[in-house]
Amino acid sequence: MKELIIMALLVVTGMTQAQTNYEKGMAKAFQLWEADQWDEAENLFVRISNAEENEWLPNYYVAFMNSLKSWNVKDEAILKAQLDKAQEHLDIAMTKSENNPELMVMQAQVLTNWIAYDGMTYGMKYSGKVSELYSKAYAIAPENPRVAYCKASWAMGSARYFGQDTKPFCASIEATIELFDTFKGESEFHPKWGKDRAEGDIAANCKE
Repeated sequence: MKELIIMALLVVTGMTQAQTNYEKGMAKAFQLWEADQWDEAENLFVRISNAEENEWLPNYYVAFMNSLKSWNVKDEAILKAQLDKAQEHLDIAMTKSENNPELMVMQAQVLTNWIAYDGMTYGMKYSGKVSELYSKAYAIAPENPRVAYCKASWAMGSARYFGQDTKPFCASIEATIELFDTFKGESEFHPKWGKDRAEGDIAANCKE
């Protein structure tokens, strides 16, 4: 779990002095998260989402946190509670921001949580949807590093599952590193995660 947090948790540094209540709340939530106070951070994101009817990011981060917490969970009741909460907040976020590639990626991540938990039960149910989400997001924002990386990583994982060579996907994943370095989010609160995951995939699957 510790490694997953290090790989996936965006680190918000150098934040400017927040001016609005929304900015102050978001900055505080990230500070709590970075301090490993997950419950407090998540609860604050929920409160911000309730107060800010037009802001999708607080709901996104509630979904993100619950997805992250679910990767290694073996208890189905705990998993369901976390992923149901993630889905609830994704659904809300999607009403605030339609055709949003970041939300499509997070929806795919939540469905992949289910597949990772029980591939026999959820693989057939959700695999096609995950591929569809990544393709749709890529059609909208091919320059978004999380979109490009997650799409390529999913393809690599599918190849591995079916016993196929993963090397053909290395170039696609390697190309996302530059995207992570050059992509500029709309604000300091927009998602930044993913580069460490891409580098991990390269190290694990693309060695000569």
